[in-house]
Amino acid sequence: MNGLTVVVTALGLANAAQIQAQPPLAFEVASVKPSGSSSNGVRGGCHGIDSAYRPGQIAAAPPLGRCVITDGRLSHLIAIAYQVGVQSIQGAPDWVIGGSERFDVEAKVEDPAKATEAQLLEMLQALLVDRFKLKFHREDKDVAGFALVVARNGPKLKASTSEDLNVDFGASFKPQPGQPVTLNARRFTMASLAGLLSGFGPGPVIDRTGLPDAYDFKLNWDDTSGPSIFTALIEQLGLRLESQKVPRSFFIFDSAQRPAAN
Repeated sequence: MNGLTVVVTALGLANAAQIQAQPPLAFEVASVKPSGSSSNGVRGGCHGIDSAYRPGQIAAAPPLGRCVITDGRLSHLIAIAYQVGVQSIQGAPDWVIGGSERFDVEAKVEDPAKATEAQLLEMLQALLVDRFKLKFHREDKDVAGFALVVARNGPKLKASTSEDLNVDFGASFKPQPGQPVTLNARRFTMASLAGLLSGFGPGPVIDRTGLPDAYDFKLNWDDTSGPSIFTALIEQLGLRLESQKVPRSFFIFDSAQRPAAN
């Protein structure tokens, strides 16, 4: 081994040791408590220096450098921390996925001016592992679903003229089963639309439109009285849902415990 190799090797070992020595990201202060009410539904999230909020969301946003979540089941907390849909969580007991037990989480970092949203979510993940003793693993499967594709006569979409991304459901906080839905979208990509339809549509959806831009559009559907989401997409946006096997990542729940008092 020559002198240059020794130096390079030493530097590599030093860098590896430095990386290993870095402590995991953690909140300065964190509280997890049973929620006093389960009537309002889960609210909140994490506010990092790069988080984007629509004008109507600013007033309800957590303070900078904090994660503030109220009235959330553990499944909701998992969905926020790991950025997965609740419907992708499998194997969880009732108290986690659909029971009445809900929790309030409030946590802050030491320096709010430096923490990104991704770092806050990483800290939230560590908090769930610590307080709930959460254990899980991931599995990728091909499941029955839909591909969002361009309909025969082409898309009926106009490129966005909006400066900010915005999506709302009119007077409703979110679509309600059996009720008419009005989706107002601004600066919305087809990948984002596919992700939204995966949560509120007929099943998991992936984007295969090949449309790379962002668009402004309105979509109305009513699966009870019509038009269905399938018809509405064709008639209003020039898109359609094609039945296909689609890849999907599942969050497989192994175990967890109810958190001890703070």
